[in-house]
Amino acid sequence: MTSNEPVIVLGAGLCGSLLTCYLANQGLHVEVYERRADMRNDTNAAVGRSINLALSARGIEALSKVGFREEVMSMAIPMKGRTMHSTDGKLTFQPYSKDGESYINSISRGDLNCRLMTLSEKNPNVKYFFEHKVVNIDLKNEQVTVQLPSGETKVVKGQTIIATDGAYSVARGTMMHMSRYNYSQEYLPTGYKELHIPPGPNGEHLIDKNSLHIWPRGHLMMIALPNQDGSFTVTCFFPFDGADGFDVLDRADDATLTQFFEEKFPDVVPLIPSLTHDFRNNPTSSLVTIKCWPWSVNGNICLLGDASHAIVPFFGQGMNAAFEDCLVFDRIKREEKGDWGQVFKKFQEERKRNTDAIAQMAEENHYEMRDKVGDHTFLWRKKVERLLGNKFPERFLSRYELVSFSLMPYKDALDRGAINGEIENTHND
Repeated sequence: MTSNEPVIVLGAGLCGSLLTCYLANQGLHVEVYERRADMRNDTNAAVGRSINLALSARGIEALSKVGFREEVMSMAIPMKGRTMHSTDGKLTFQPYSKDGESYINSISRGDLNCRLMTLSEKNPNVKYFFEHKVVNIDLKNEQVTVQLPSGETKVVKGQTIIATDGAYSVARGTMMHMSRYNYSQEYLPTGYKELHIPPGPNGEHLIDKNSLHIWPRGHLMMIALPNQDGSFTVTCFFPFDGADGFDVLDRADDATLTQFFEEKFPDVVPLIPSLTHDFRNNPTSSLVTIKCWPWSVNGNICLLGDASHAIVPFFGQGMNAAFEDCLVFDRIKREEKGDWGQVFKKFQEERKRNTDAIAQMAEENHYEMRDKVGDHTFLWRKKVERLLGNKFPERFLSRYELVSFSLMPYKDALDRGAINGEIENTHND
């Protein structure tokens, strides 16, 4: 690991930008190659395309280790619980923790990504190359061929390659051509589309600022997260098919769309003046879980973040899991005195079981948020959770608290959650 060649990082998204900070802090020279233009020069780059993020304990810990906590938290809005909206206008608040003091944080994906790139560039060991599209990866020789904005190509070589290039990773696609490579992808029948609640006339939030708002309607669901400018980012999670599906609604006229929202989400309609325009013009996107193995081949390339374990967003852990990847990778890199291959081997062995666990919990939480958060039996179970937590604070934490407000490995949180369910069922009986 003493080579003078740089570490090549593929992808300047959230995971890549943070990982770059960790690597540079260890004295490594890092070159980051990103196919998109620098989003700091394009304020509309992510409009209508990015679910707001929920930053929680794991992500905050990873940011703290590189000294970015205070800077990033200044961009965030605390959300202390869920506010459910029923069709008759009734609101029900469910705190995230038994004491009501723990919270997750709403933060803009685009703003956070820009901030991390700017912070990482302060280290002289870091250099970004935008509009450099990866067209070939030579795993044997640790070199990457990239296409420049001019259309010409060049070959870049480094001491190793780390790919943080997202759910549709070019690096993973290269690895999949190798023998005995395992890969799976599973799409939910649900897609998503973003809408926007603007701020009030004085810049105020028009609904509770410190809640994650949910409109659960069985096969339909909407959520809203606050932004610092007084607005909310609203995400519609609807099926692709059927009478209430995107395949029908995307082709509907204004009157039909308005009628649909007035029937299903009546309190939202007056909050979004541009409802029909935004619904028609913002893209409809899919939700996928991706698993693969191994994350490293030949000992000279490794996948991190969504490139190795993309998950659906319903536990708010996609970014947090990717940031925790960086934290674990940094620890192993510091502990391990051997070559990159040994670091990659230990990293993937430690993380795989945990990322599989959060993928399972994220999908389960989809159905909980969509179908159960307004159900009387579910609300009773939440009351039991709080009762047990208050009575046995050292012995009982809900699965949500273990995932969002602790650093317990995801697999251990999944197992503890199963035990909690048995206790709650016994209490209910």
